[in-house]
Amino acid sequence: MDVFNPATQERLESVPDSSADTVDRAVHAARTAQADWERLPPIARARHLRAISAKLRENVDELAKIISREQGKILPLAQVEVEFTADYIDYMAEWARRIEGEVISSDRPGESIFLHRKAIGVVAGIIPWNFPLFLIARKMAPALVTGNTIVVKSSEETPLNAFAFSKLVAETDLPPGVFNHISGTGSGPGAALSRHPDVDLISFTGSVETGLRIMQAAAANLTRVNLELGGKAPAIVLADADLGLAAKAVYDSRMTNTGQLCNCAERVYVERRIADEFVDRLAQLMRDTRYGDPLSNEDLDMGPLVNEVGLKKVAGMVERAKGDGATVVVGGGPADVPRGHHYQPTILTDCRADMEIMRKEIFGPVLPIQAVDSVDEAIALANDSEYGLTSSIFTNDLSTAMRATRELRFGETYINREHFEAMQGFHAGRRKSGIGGADGKHGLYEYTETQIVYMQHG
Repeated sequence: MDVFNPATQERLESVPDSSADTVDRAVHAARTAQADWERLPPIARARHLRAISAKLRENVDELAKIISREQGKILPLAQVEVEFTADYIDYMAEWARRIEGEVISSDRPGESIFLHRKAIGVVAGIIPWNFPLFLIARKMAPALVTGNTIVVKSSEETPLNAFAFSKLVAETDLPPGVFNHISGTGSGPGAALSRHPDVDLISFTGSVETGLRIMQAAAANLTRVNLELGGKAPAIVLADADLGLAAKAVYDSRMTNTGQLCNCAERVYVERRIADEFVDRLAQLMRDTRYGDPLSNEDLDMGPLVNEVGLKKVAGMVERAKGDGATVVVGGGPADVPRGHHYQPTILTDCRADMEIMRKEIFGPVLPIQAVDSVDEAIALANDSEYGLTSSIFTNDLSTAMRATRELRFGETYINREHFEAMQGFHAGRRKSGIGGADGKHGLYEYTETQIVYMQHG
């Protein structure tokens, strides 16, 4: 498979579209290594993880340039991704001494009941392209510290960072077979991993459509799945909000990684009496956005979309929204840049709840806005979605903020801040946004199964 730079359309390198035999060998290696890996004390497994994070910190600039080159991410954000990935691995390594079971009261005299948390076995981690290095760690680190082994399939759009990461792992003394990486398409090795009878858990981040196909393939073996899928995150801006803070937070939530982020703000509901002022503030931030080739100019706010398919999707959704009556305030079309998949930062107003652009995931630098008359209307419209990953509300009224946390039916709600989760939280969606979650204690335990032991000792 050829890998291209989305900012220049330059061919970078070719990588294998792995065969079914390669998938079998990777899974077999993981299965062979798993029992001995699980026998290690958790603290010994954690030491291996810390060796990997140390390698990342020694190679931040090199890895960031690889990510930027193949994904189009601006270089400062790519550097943050590498550093955050190292921090995340260390954070999960800290759980080595904190994995806990339970002692449960028995109905019988002279009996104790124990709940043990144990490794599931072999994990398949199927990675998307938008934060490709971090998402390897988000699956690998909790899997390994809990005693599992893993086979990672990198995205066909961004495999080069995964190969670089794998080479760094190979420089440590991690036992063979504990971490395995294969490249290729979703329909090839991705599908083979999903239906493999010797995989015990599939952890996938990506689209709803692909998640459904993975579930269908996994069902034949009753393989567990952990799915982080799409989002259509609402941001609610009320009249009593700090409009400067709200505009900047919504802008950051939308424009990070060129809007290619499942938890970023995808639609805005703004109270009508302050709608014009809010839109003016947001529009100025959009107009000031600097974009282009991230490696030719480090002083940018935004890079290109990842490929031509993504560019055409965004452009088509905006055109259909205009045809349905939406008004373009800023942007509204592909950017006038000689090469690459660039789209202008765009604001659309006069949007309605029935429009495609208010219901389907855009995954680009486009923000549709609908004016509302009350917080009741805003919450009702926010909840009227097939997605349920993230949400936000901007208000200075504590009662309103607390009410929103009760009534918004989303896995995450941000109050007076941008959409971006913490590694110690729990990133999980509802409805078509996924099954299970990641991060923190609850994300760690997604990679364990329980065993109940009844011990009669009276």
